Amino acid sequence: MKPQPPDGLSLALEALWWDAKGDWEKAHRCAQERDDQAGMRVHAYLHRKEGDLSNADHWYRRCRAAAPQVSLDEEWEPLAQSFLLKS
Repeated sequence: MKPQPPDGLSLALEALWWDAKGDWEKAHRCAQERDDQAGMRVHAYLHRKEGDLSNADHWYRRCRAAAPQVSLDEEWEPLAQSFLLKS
């Protein structure tokens, strides 16, 4: 994997890229940069991954999404795909 995300990624995709690379802090910073639907959705995922479920639930509510009942990997994949389709 490259040391930096590809140019032109949305902040949501960049956050998921950093998450896949294992850098939760950078992923979280990207998710926090935009208070839009995609940013809030990734923010929720990241707090779920962190284990802060009450914070994750807050962000799921803010973006009007139900907290997934699947594994983190099963949540990550469709998130990334949906953001790629929008870019």
